[in-house]
Amino acid sequence: MKIYVTARPNARENKVERHDDLHFTVSVQAAPVQGRANNAVLEALADHFDISKSRITILRGQTSREKIIEIL
Repeated sequence: MKIYVTARPNARENKVERHDDLHFTVSVQAAPVQGRANNAVLEALADHFDISKSRITILRGQTSREKIIEIL
């Protein structure tokens, strides 16, 4: 399954907001430095979907706020 994620680094709290079946906004406290925000986004999505982090990969948008993420 592919989902479209808008990442919001440096947020006050970690949270996942669902807009519809395929679009999410993920707010994370981590700064976008050395991949910390991307790791935090993956962890937040893993908690949200109740799956392991290894089943989630970033397909597109490694350095962007707009990401396409695949969940196996």
